[in-house]
Amino acid sequence: MKSGVRHQLAEKMAGEITLSDSPGQALKKWRQSFNIPQGLLAERLEVSPSVISDYESGRRKSPGTAIVGKIVDTILSIDEDNGGRFINKFAKILYSEFDEDVIYDIHEYASPVTLSDFAEAIGAVTLCGPADQALYGYTVINSLNAILQLSSSEFNRIYGWSTERALIFTEVSTGKSPMVAIRVTPFKPRCVVLQGIGPDEVHPLIPGLAERDRISVLCTEMDVETIISSLRGKLW
Repeated sequence: MKSGVRHQLAEKMAGEITLSDSPGQALKKWRQSFNIPQGLLAERLEVSPSVISDYESGRRKSPGTAIVGKIVDTILSIDEDNGGRFINKFAKILYSEFDEDVIYDIHEYASPVTLSDFAEAIGAVTLCGPADQALYGYTVINSLNAILQLSSSEFNRIYGWSTERALIFTEVSTGKSPMVAIRVTPFKPRCVVLQGIGPDEVHPLIPGLAERDRISVLCTEMDVETIISSLRGKLW
C-alpha cells in the first residue's frame, strides 16, 4: 500500500501535527483514529510507552518534523499490517465529493475544542452524555437526505478526518432516525447535535441509544445558516 493515497495521508497527518498549537493532542487524535494503543506504537518505534505519553500530554518538548514523520509512518505501517482498514477508510474521504444537499459544511480542527465551547457557539443545550468531550471537527448534515441518499459505507464519509467530532443533523423531527443510523454503522462520533428541536421534542429512545456508544447529544434551535457562520467565525 505504498501508494499515492498513503503519501497524501502521511502528508495530511504530519502537517496537522507539526502545525498544530497542540502537537501532542493532534498526535493523540491520529493514534486513536487508527485505534492503536500507546504501548504498540511505542514498541514499534522502539521507545518507552512513557515517551509517547509525554509527547501526547505535552510534558515532553514537541517532536520535530523528522520524529513526527517517523511516528506517522509507523502508524500507517501498523494499519497496513492489519489489512489497511483505516487507510482505506481515509482514502475514500480523500477521493470523495460531498453532495451539497447532504453535507452543508465540514471542518477539521488542528487543536481540540471543548464541547462546552462548541455548544455555546451554536446555542445548544445538553440532552444527555458526557460533558468532558474534546472535538476535532464537525459536519453539518441534512438529516433526511443523508438517510435517503447515502449507503452505509457512504455514510462514513460524514466523519471527515476524525470521528472525534460533532455531527450536526439539521431539520430533525425527533432525532430518532440519525441516531439509529449511527447505531448500525461502525464509526461513532463524540457528539450529535439535533438542530431544529428542543429537548422536550426528542424521541425518548435517544438517551439510551446514545449511552451505549458514549455519545453526547445536544439540541439547538438556532437556524442552519447561523450555525455555520458562527462556527466558521470562531478562531479555534
